[in-house]
Order: sequence, then C-alpha cells, then structure tokens
Amino acid sequence: MITSVFKKSTILNYSLIVVLLLCFFFIYQTSDLFTTAASNGLFKNSMLIVLLLASFFLVNFMVKKNGLTKDSSYTILFFLLFLLLFPGVFNNLNLLFANFFLLLSMRRMVSLQSLKAPKEKIFDAAMWIFIASLFHFWCILFIVLVYISIIFHASRDYRNWLLPFVAFFATAVVFVLSAMIFDKSWIDHILHQAQVNFELNYFTNNYQNAALSFYVVIAVYFLFSMIFSMTNRPLILQASYKKMIFAFLIGSLIFVMSPEKNNAMLLFTFMPLSVMCTNNVEYSQNKMYQEIVLLLLILGSFFAFFAQL
Repeated sequence: MITSVFKKSTILNYSLIVVLLLCFFFIYQTSDLFTTAASNGLFKNSMLIVLLLASFFLVNFMVKKNGLTKDSSYTILFFLLFLLLFPGVFNNLNLLFANFFLLLSMRRMVSLQSLKAPKEKIFDAAMWIFIASLFHFWCILFIVLVYISIIFHASRDYRNWLLPFVAFFATAVVFVLSAMIFDKSWIDHILHQAQVNFELNYFTNNYQNAALSFYVVIAVYFLFSMIFSMTNRPLILQASYKKMIFAFLIGSLIFVMSPEKNNAMLLFTFMPLSVMCTNNVEYSQNKMYQEIVLLLLILGSFFAFFAQL
C-alpha cells in the first residue's frame, strides 16, 4: 500500500511530501510549548521554509541526476521522516544554511563520476564546504570527502589536490574582509564554534533520547546493509555509494564533536542515510519487507515528532 504510493516519481508524490512538510513545520512553529519558535517572525519563518524546500529539491535532483536511486520518491520521503524525528531542525536557521551548502557541495562531488570539468567541480565542492563551515564550523570536516572524491576520480592531476586550498583562501579572504567591514564579532563566533565537546548530556526529556536511539538503530542497520551489498551495485555507481557512506560517517563525527550539541546536529547525516534507505528498499524483492520498513519508519517518526512538541 505505502510502496505503491511512493515507488514512482510523480507530481502527486512531490506535492504530498511538500504539503506534509509544510503541515509539520507549522504544527511545530505554533506548538504552545515552543513559544519562542512561534514568535520567530515572518522573515525567519519564510527563510526556514525556503531552505527546507530548497534542500528537498537538491536531494531529489542529486539522486535523480546521478542515478543513485531508481525512479521513486523514497529518498525525499525518508528525508522528511528523519526531519520529523528531530523537529528542532525546523527552527535552526544556521544548521539549515550549513546543510544547504553541504548539499550543493555533495552535488558537485557526486557528479565527478562523469569526469566532465573535474577542476571546476572540485573547487566548487570545497568552496561550498567552507561556506557551510561559516554557519557551523565543524562542517569543515567534509573537506575530507572532497579528497576522497579526488582519489576516486581525479587523482592523477596534482593540481586537483591543490584546488581545495585555493577555495579555502578565497573564502577566508572574502569572509575576513566582510567581517572587518560589517561586524567583527563574526570572527569570534567562528572561533567559539571551533571547540570540541564529546558529552551527550543535552537531553531535556526522555523522548529526545528515544528519538536518538531509534535513529541510531535505523542508521546502523542501513549503513551495514549498504556496506555488505556494495558489490551487488552497478560498478559505475559504487564510488558514489561509498561517498554516501563516508558522508554519513563525517556527519556523525560532526554531531559527536560539536560543542553546542543537540539532536538537530544529525541533519548532516540525513541525505546520505536517505540514499542508503532508498537503495535498501528499492533493491529488495520482498514486498512485505518494503511495507514493514516504511510503516515502522513512518510510525516511529510521527510518534517522535508529536511526543517532542
């Protein structure tokens, strides 16, 4: 039943997911227990909605353009369900900006498999990562994924290894000049974020703990499913799937290291995990298994969302 709705990419599917996203967003924003979220103002709420919709568009465009999934809408459905697990994302503008720029970077890194204009793609990917790090410093760790992509596709040209340094210098110069002109506290903000905190003692209620535990179980299952089934994937796509695995691991490391920790930090793992979940469901020939996986994720996400309001 559920698989029959989302196994194809149609305007109806996209419209349904967008409507669900907007409904849950406004439910969260108008919740009585989140008066600060409800008082964001029109401009911030508009920015939040634009970034959420743009992120969904980028995720869908990336997987379709590069053939990471079949012709289904599972990926953006999983992306929505993971958002519902951690509804704090709906009110975190900096994280959404950082994730949006990381998605732009991932799009360039995945498209490296075509070997067209590799230098431009490497520079763009690095630049978007450094811009994302201005909103959340530890996003800078994703630069490791740029070098992994270079190893996979463009390691023979030594100039490709230097391009991320050029991107860093260009981004740093523009940022420092802007900070000196407009607000020097921007630099202090970056330095404040460049700290490490490995403690997991930020939970304000048991439902946040339960949502994190549920997500960890899902992530571990689908991560190992992707790893052990890698050899069964098309050879041309294996490098891209490996990038998804590394992207998920780097995103998890950012969550563990971030000083101001909360469940919303896991946003950086949503896209790669959504791809892994989609592949698991699409490549399974067992209809009952597909229905059970989707039903469990939907029920778990819906319960976590409303429990945390």
